[in-house]
Amino acid sequence: MNKLKLFLSSLFLLLATILFGQDIPKVPNPMRLVNDYTQTLTIEQKDQLERKLVAYNDSTSNQIAVVIIPSLNGYEIADYATRLGHEWGVGQKDKRNGVVLLVSIGDRKVFIAVGYGLEGALPDAYAKRITSTIIKPEFKAGNYFKGIDDGTDAIMKFASGEYKVDKDDVVSKKKGKGSGSWVFFVVLGFIIIFSLFRKRSYQQIGNRGSGSSLPFWLLMSMMGNSGRNSGGGDWGDFSGGGGDFGGFGGGDFGGGGAGDSW
Repeated sequence: MNKLKLFLSSLFLLLATILFGQDIPKVPNPMRLVNDYTQTLTIEQKDQLERKLVAYNDSTSNQIAVVIIPSLNGYEIADYATRLGHEWGVGQKDKRNGVVLLVSIGDRKVFIAVGYGLEGALPDAYAKRITSTIIKPEFKAGNYFKGIDDGTDAIMKFASGEYKVDKDDVVSKKKGKGSGSWVFFVVLGFIIIFSLFRKRSYQQIGNRGSGSSLPFWLLMSMMGNSGRNSGGGDWGDFSGGGGDFGGFGGGDFGGGGAGDSW
């Protein structure tokens, strides 16, 4: 019985570590659309991108957040970008018109996550085209600023309707999208079952104390991490100055988007 408990505890901790070992960065303060946690871009480059994206937000209400991180720490980039967009609330709440351009320098991966409201204007096939034909070649050459600058230009044109989407390129949602949600509930169910198992076992041997404290602590941690703006990790402040962004509007994401690696 003790070996079974040890196995279940180890399995549970492994799942919890995989799913929640890496916190999403906190919502930037002051809020900015361009957030570089790696110092890949110069201050001038960040300010130039910020001014462009703020002007686009002011004229269309569409919000494009550029986030550059050192590593995904084992996360799938699609899930990471979608979760970040949700927790930061990129886009307007009523229009859900946000886009997250996530770049992981250490993993050499880039992903465009698209909010619900822009999935018709920027379907997965076009997000893939932007990452593969515009951003990727520049990144491979070491031109990170140009890749991001040209990539956001293309996103802006699609989202504004300047580029027309072919009907054949409008891809319906795949069943696999949003997989992070069902994984969460699977683990949640495991927590409940595991907690009941431990409680019953400890009652049988006259437990005096904290038999179920570990699952409860992890459950609270999961619930905290799953909420929007839940605190996140301390990534340091490398965003730089400039920009006059009013803040994110509470947008939401459903798993739309595409990416590539270089």
